Order: sequence, then C-alpha cells, then structure tokens
Amino acid sequence: MAELNEQQINSTLANLSKVADEIGKVIVGQREVVEELLIAIIASGHCLLEGVPGLAKTLMVSTLAKTVDLDFHRVQFTPDLMPSDIIGTEILEEDHVTGKRFFKFQKGPVFTNILLADEINRTPPKTQAALLEAMQEKRVSYGGKNYQLPQPFFVLATQNPVEQAGTYSLPEAQLDRFLMLVRVGYPSQADEIEILNRTTGNTKVELQQLLNGEDVLNIQNLVRDVEIATPLLTYITDLVRATRPGENLLSQFSEYIRWGAGPRAGQALVMCAKARALLDGRFAVTISDIQFIAPAVLRHRILLNFQAQADNINTDSIVADLLKSVAKPTSPLA
Repeated sequence: MAELNEQQINSTLANLSKVADEIGKVIVGQREVVEELLIAIIASGHCLLEGVPGLAKTLMVSTLAKTVDLDFHRVQFTPDLMPSDIIGTEILEEDHVTGKRFFKFQKGPVFTNILLADEINRTPPKTQAALLEAMQEKRVSYGGKNYQLPQPFFVLATQNPVEQAGTYSLPEAQLDRFLMLVRVGYPSQADEIEILNRTTGNTKVELQQLLNGEDVLNIQNLVRDVEIATPLLTYITDLVRATRPGENLLSQFSEYIRWGAGPRAGQALVMCAKARALLDGRFAVTISDIQFIAPAVLRHRILLNFQAQADNINTDSIVADLLKSVAKPTSPLA
C-alpha cells in the first residue's frame, strides 16, 4: 500500500466524513448509531447491532455497504443454518482430461469484505462459532488448509434482545470478538413521521460510493497514527480495571459483577477513541472520545451475576456510573 501524501489524506478523510450523510439519505435519525458503526469499521473491528425487530438494523448495514466499493454478502441466521453454509464446504469435481475425481473447497459467503450476519442469535452456538476464527484471525481453516479472507474484512451482525422468543445467547468468547455492541433504540416521533413519509411513497434514493477497499485500509492505518496522551491511557486503564471485582473503584456495583473487562477492552477503547477522533477530523484523542465510545465497548464485556438480574441492574447502568466515578484527567485533555 503506497504512502499517502497530505492531499490524498485530506481527500480520503473528506469522503469519510460524508459517509454518514450518505447513509442518512436512507436511514432517518440514528446518527449516533451510524457513527458508532463507522468507528468500528475504521478501527478494524466487528460490530454487533442489538435492537428489537423493525428498527432498520439490516437496512443500515446494507446501506453502508452501498456507500463503499466493497464486496458484500448477507447471511440470514436461522435455527437450521450449518457452519458449512457460512465458511464453505468441499465438493467433488472431476478432471475432464484425466477423468480423476478430487475434492475442491467451495468458499462460502464469509469470503467477502463485509459480512452481514443477520439475526446472528437466531442460530445455535455451534453455527455461531463458525465465525470465531474468521473474526479473530481473518482466515478460515478447512481440511487442514488455511484460507485467507479478503482485506478489509468486517462482520457486521444484528441481533434481537435475548428476551425475544427463539434466540440463543451469544457465548462470551464470541461477544468479545466484537469490538463494539451498539444498541439501536426507537426513533423519535419526528423521525418516525419522516420514516413513514419516505417508506410509503415512490421516492427513490441514489447512493454515491465514497470509499473503496484501499481507502478503508489507508484510513485504518491512519487511525493508528492518531495521538493519545499518557494521562488518557491511564484513564482508560482505570475505567477497565474499575469493572473488575476487587478493585473497589465502584463499590456500590462490585457485588453485581461476576467478571470484569480484560485488557482487550482497553485496546478496544484506545482504537475506537482514535477512530472517533479521526472521524471528527482530529489527530489527537480527547476525553470526550473515550466517554462517547465507552458504553458500546464495555457493555458486552462485563458479566453480571444473578443478584444483578434480581435487582434490575444492567451493564449500561454500571458503565454510566463508572464514567461518573472514575477520576478524569485534568485540562487541557478534557
């Protein structure tokens, strides 16, 4: 990948800043959700969108795919979906010259740039686990051979809340592969009126492709060059360690936490904060970047006990209190 000059960097970042507006031609409201989705992508991570059916989660991901010139595959996760339906399988072929038969690996839909795992928690854990190696190693192992996935590669998954009938909770190891868990809420009344206007008429929207695969890879490299001051790194470690039982930084919630976030959560906070700064056109992280992305990065990395469920305590309330309780770096970093 060639080194970019300043003009190319500015041009690429300008197009990146327009992606959210382009998605807004189709998706009404949900600006924060779209921003979090973009942060996950330029931070080289996977994103899980959670919300009740009918909130345009699938449409949001497919619209994003149309604004970038990348291969896109959608897999509808169902109870009868098999791992081979995702990663691929061997098929028997015949050499027309020699007449010999041999097995050839037929690649599945995971061999793409953007994989939409739609309603990922509607399939059993065995099939969910088929994505583990792909998400972590960016490759697939089959029949003793390794097959590299195209770059860039993202899994953008949607799921219904576990309270919905016919769902399977994602294992903690699978959840940890997602850089962010983004909650999609109901639209405001004004947005809902606009949704009705747009979706019940004959209006057609033409989406512009603003980025390609090379642009995305260049942006991912730029993210790593964004500066973050040592006091902010200390603040991030304080946030992560405060989620762990025994640290005594959140004594009012420590009785509800079974397991806290690990070092990977700190890495995710740094990368997502850098990505948010770059998305805003800055090359230095501020404390507002960290506080913006903290809920989406931490909420699925804290495991609560049964007492938390009994007392109606969820991970969002713990993260919210954590952001209030943990000492912040002083100005001018804030």
